[in-house]
Amino acid sequence: FFLDPFTFPIMFSKLATRVAPRVSPRLFSSGGGGGGAGGALLGLAIGAGGAAFYIQSNPDVVDLVPASKVAETEEKFATYWPRNVMMLFGPPGSGKGTQGPKIEAMLGIPQLSTGDMLRAAVKNQTEIGKKAQGIMKAGGLVGDDIVVGIIKDRIAEPDCKFGFILDGFPRTQPQAKALDTMLAEEGACVSKVIELNVPDSILEERICGRWIHKASGASYHVKYAPPKSMKLGADGKPDPASMLDDATGEPLMQRPDDTASALVNRLKEYHRMTKPILKHYQPHGVVGSVNANQEMTKVWADMQANLKSGKN
Repeated sequence: FFLDPFTFPIMFSKLATRVAPRVSPRLFSSGGGGGGAGGALLGLAIGAGGAAFYIQSNPDVVDLVPASKVAETEEKFATYWPRNVMMLFGPPGSGKGTQGPKIEAMLGIPQLSTGDMLRAAVKNQTEIGKKAQGIMKAGGLVGDDIVVGIIKDRIAEPDCKFGFILDGFPRTQPQAKALDTMLAEEGACVSKVIELNVPDSILEERICGRWIHKASGASYHVKYAPPKSMKLGADGKPDPASMLDDATGEPLMQRPDDTASALVNRLKEYHRMTKPILKHYQPHGVVGSVNANQEMTKVWADMQANLKSGKN
């Protein structure tokens, strides 16, 4: 069972709080098998005091830690351990919508969409949300300072204490610099930037076959990940009426800009505006690249390798 400095605080919390009662106290092995003083076992025991977490460095010695100590240790990591501030980049159709939730589940940190955060701030009528609402009602564009302010408010919430993944921001170098300044004021910095690489020539098929469930953001593809309800018409193309979300049965939709003609402009914009952001962070040694033009299992394996601390 592998734990490195990047994942330990998250996994410590998740293991100690999410395992069902009566779990065997020798559940996880860290490779040594417990066979001698040099071996180590990592496990859980559930007792009268609640969840107990232990690390066994010797097979004859087990140190149990009550649930209250687990929470205390978790808080220490949240306070003193550097937060994982991640960015996921890639052109339209590269698989960000697939890989982001997997990272969320593995590390226990939320993926933050600037669009979602902006809508939430306006809906909740926060101070910064009111400013954004006024600008949008006047027909203006929300400036970088407003967006950075919304991010600042959002990452102060409890679910971001170990870190977060930024999706859709920054899009330009000025935005990246504004974000860096804000994070520095919080005593943090960008710790990992991962780009999903797919040749432009491959993306048209991916984009034009994509369908989404608007409410949940769930993504489907007529070839690679079709909904269970999909049926083909006489022309061999999916019947739109049969495109339903697997979980809710609600209709799926295609984005208006998920067309071949729109993709050309979107890719130009991506390369022109977004690529320089990678160069901005490269001197910090935090930029990694993943070949997203391969089998999904291999993409995820490469993603996990990139997530390990110190490996790009």
